[in-house]
Amino acid sequence: MSELTQPGKLNLLGLDRKAMEAFCISLGEKSYRATQIIKWIHFQGVQDIHAMTNISKTLREKIAEIAEIRAPEIAYESTCADGTQKWVLRLMDGNCIETVFIPEKTRGTLCVSSQVGCILNCDFCSTGKQGFNRNMTMAEIIGQVWVAARSLSKNAGLHDHAITNVVMMGMGEPLLNFDPVVSAMDLMLDDFGYGLSKRRVTLSTAGVIPAMRELRKISDVALAVSLHAPNDELRNILVPLNKKYPLKELMDVCRDYFKDDKRRYVTMEYVMLAGVNDTPDHARQLIRLLNGVKAKVNLIPFNPFPNTAYKRSDAATIDAFREMLMNAGINAITRKTRGDSIDAACGQLVGEVKDRTRRSERYQTRIALQQEK
Repeated sequence: MSELTQPGKLNLLGLDRKAMEAFCISLGEKSYRATQIIKWIHFQGVQDIHAMTNISKTLREKIAEIAEIRAPEIAYESTCADGTQKWVLRLMDGNCIETVFIPEKTRGTLCVSSQVGCILNCDFCSTGKQGFNRNMTMAEIIGQVWVAARSLSKNAGLHDHAITNVVMMGMGEPLLNFDPVVSAMDLMLDDFGYGLSKRRVTLSTAGVIPAMRELRKISDVALAVSLHAPNDELRNILVPLNKKYPLKELMDVCRDYFKDDKRRYVTMEYVMLAGVNDTPDHARQLIRLLNGVKAKVNLIPFNPFPNTAYKRSDAATIDAFREMLMNAGINAITRKTRGDSIDAACGQLVGEVKDRTRRSERYQTRIALQQEK
């Protein structure tokens, strides 16, 4: 989908700084107008072009004739007892995606989606089982931040919201939607956009190696890798992308990723699946795999979803696994489960996707046949 809206107007949410400057120049204006417009949209959170009061009335009218600010529509929102908030956002084509805000004492993290569904079909992830429809546009990606910031603001959409961190860990594989994701992250980092630190915007990937190399060249955001297995045989099952980009190649990229900055690490995400990847031998394999890699490990208790065959490792098993990693000199933490009561926890995001792959249909058929036996 392009950034054109249904009436044929340009959606200003879909323009990063470079594109906004080009837009202003096309109107016969100076490029500095882009900073003013970006600040109004993303810093101030306005939706009405006529509210941009430091821009002349003539220019506002000219912009309003050909452009608008159209964000995804809130179809549903809910709040968990732990404060986690989830928005189901309806896109212009009728598909729905999910965005989650996780508040903590010292920070507030927004989990943003990048695809309608997910093309990767990781075996332990609810999103992967629903199939894939399409990549999201930049307006739809940054629009999630815009909607959340306005919803969390105390003052009618002004930039006083609680978002301090953004993680590209929602629905989809971000690096398979490269340009829109990078453009959206650029606005998150822009001082006149959302003003976030490069250490506070994190992209999570299952390991799309060519795109990882390209991202390293053009963006300073933090990197997380959905690892989940310490050997190729198991990872081929849990994360099928591993068949194309095996662990040795992935670790080579991770080893080099922050080699020029001794203070930065790649985060390895490792979902804990009972009896599958959580034994002491798996921990020893993981220690060997990460040898020479500047990494920290997030151990993620598995969040169940309907019809899954997997179960969460118990707390004692997770603690023992983490202890082995730490004794080997690897920084490891257990991620606190948040939002599971509203299906907003890691691996539970579903949305309402018109599945072009028919994967969801095949999955439900397989489950039905198993239940009949």
